Amino acid sequence: MKNWIILGASLAALAVILGAFGAHGLKSKVSPEDLAIFETGVRYHMYHALGLILIGILGFHYNADMIQLPAVLLSVGILVFSGSLYILVLTGLRWMGAITPIGGIALIAGWVMLIIKICSA
Repeated sequence: MKNWIILGASLAALAVILGAFGAHGLKSKVSPEDLAIFETGVRYHMYHALGLILIGILGFHYNADMIQLPAVLLSVGILVFSGSLYILVLTGLRWMGAITPIGGIALIAGWVMLIIKICSA
């Protein structure tokens, strides 16, 4: 519970740092299309970091075992979805875009698992 809140807050801080880096450090170095890709990574990174904080809070109201799988899926989703977009823009490895949907599936699965777990409580 507490660990998911800490991880979510840490990831949210990292999203702000990366957002600032994108806005100030990348703006003149990458194309507008790549900047938009980077910003999409930051946006989803932040949304799901906040989701982890929410899941951590829910852990104080529900059985802590219930929140583990949704939290892990969101964490993996952030890493794979946003991480692949960051790598794509920063390195030019365009094939990383093929990995991004795997992260998106993990993010969706995390939210669906949260619904299932809460409904079954």
